[in-house]
Amino acid sequence: MCQSIAIIRPIETKDLIHLWEIKYKDEHPEWKKWDAPYFEHKNLTLTDFLSQKDSIVDQEDYWAIVAGEKIIGTVSYYWEHEPSLWLEMGIGIYDPSYWNEGYGTKAFRLWINHLFETLPIVRVGYTTWSGNIRMIKVGEKLGMTVEGRMRKCRVVNGEHYDSIRIGLLREEWEERSEKR
Repeated sequence: MCQSIAIIRPIETKDLIHLWEIKYKDEHPEWKKWDAPYFEHKNLTLTDFLSQKDSIVDQEDYWAIVAGEKIIGTVSYYWEHEPSLWLEMGIGIYDPSYWNEGYGTKAFRLWINHLFETLPIVRVGYTTWSGNIRMIKVGEKLGMTVEGRMRKCRVVNGEHYDSIRIGLLREEWEERSEKR
């Protein structure tokens, strides 16, 4: 599993250049082949990225994943429907050398804890595609449930894949937390 301790924390100004390098500098980054590849990746110049500083630094809905002292990715959330407290979350580990090491599971576990501790939500969830086996396994490891599957509605490299919604209720999380 994790060779280093993974933490999550708000993004700081000092993180911006490294975050840009791992997320936007490359026109065709490796991580984008797995993270919703059916949506176009838009690489940004450093100047354009830094102009968005106010929506990145010290935000409640967008945090850094840190392994050792190095940012390796981000966790985030957005409101699918805020009046009913329907929240969806996301994760990206941009450096492939940190894939398959348990960092994503650890980061999502920390993020779920944070979201349930700080927001009055009863459910967390995310959407992935059937070609991203790692994201499906993260949900399984965390005790999440496949809540929906839209068949063959995502096209990647000319092949059709399912869109998969995975979720977890607060009471399920609390029950599992008590058993740990």
